[in-house]
Amino acid sequence: MSDNRQSLADLGAALNQQQRDAAAAPQDGQTDAYLAGQDVPVQRAPLREQEIDSLGRAYATGRRKDAVARVWLKPGTGKITINGRDQEVYFARPTLRLVINQVFGVAEREGQYDVVCTVKGGGLSGQAGAVKHGISQAITKYEPALRAPVKAAGFLTRDSRSVERKKYGRAKARRSFQFSKR
Repeated sequence: MSDNRQSLADLGAALNQQQRDAAAAPQDGQTDAYLAGQDVPVQRAPLREQEIDSLGRAYATGRRKDAVARVWLKPGTGKITINGRDQEVYFARPTLRLVINQVFGVAEREGQYDVVCTVKGGGLSGQAGAVKHGISQAITKYEPALRAPVKAAGFLTRDSRSVERKKYGRAKARRSFQFSKR
């Protein structure tokens, strides 16, 4: 049997070797990075390519409940137009406007992009969620570096919750008819 005991000097030498290996490892996010304490290279995902059309706009589709929003995003002064109307006119409730502007707050891009979108279906709350989802997708297509903070905030994931269908023999989806004893 071999003797596996090590002294503090051996431990210090091993730690210094790990630090030198870490310093020699590539620092660029596009190339291989090394796991701490291991020599196994891990490939990081490369940045996606910028997707813009001939007019310099990024296009994306957002969905929420029964609402579908088609969103075009381009650099500008922060004007948001929905179905040909300003956002203050279309979404009169401030909470709905807050939902739409959350994406720009997370990405730290308030007032830097103009948004033109058309939205169909659903109610106002679902439409606001669809516009938010579309803006999130479009901003990551225009600036791929913003994908990480927007995804971490959960804005790229489509919110799949919708109204449950009504069942037969029930008043609503789960509500029973009122019970009568007599």
